[in-house]
Amino acid sequence: MEDVIKQLLLKMGEDPDREGLRDTPARMTKSLQFLTEGYRQDPQTIINDAIFNEDCNHMVIVRDIEVYSMCEHHMLPFFGRCHIGYIPYGRVFGVSKLARLVDCYARRLQLQERLTQQVARIIRDSINPEGVGVVIEAQHLCMMMRGVEKQNSKMVTSAMLGSFHDSVATRNEFLQLIQLNTA
Repeated sequence: MEDVIKQLLLKMGEDPDREGLRDTPARMTKSLQFLTEGYRQDPQTIINDAIFNEDCNHMVIVRDIEVYSMCEHHMLPFFGRCHIGYIPYGRVFGVSKLARLVDCYARRLQLQERLTQQVARIIRDSINPEGVGVVIEAQHLCMMMRGVEKQNSKMVTSAMLGSFHDSVATRNEFLQLIQLNTA
């Protein structure tokens, strides 16, 4: 990968041997390996044994999980917040596992729409809750730094499964409790 990055620098008109760029291929390789480590992670291994039997049927919400990913179209970052809600049906997650699952899928070349669906589906498939809601709000550098250059734009995606999809009241309760910032 370092050789490819060195060639990229040359194609950009840079001198990869100048002082400030001499170690850039190694640093960029390490950075890209970290930013795409989700390809080398298994969501089931992340969950491991952190699912617990619990007689709970009230909405569980974890909000404001930081999300950092890279769009697959331009390989530029997008970042924001993920909000997860679910209504357990006898089983609950260890709370940190939800954030780890978000990271697992976010650390791949992504579309925000796909990321939102992947998080919702792994929760559904792992604990079979009554319902799941996932909302991601993010800013995309491919829209902010290039193209239309709209620095204040945010993209909001949602995935509503089970009762979050079927019941307007459940969906509205979730959306009210996560209180998306509109400012």
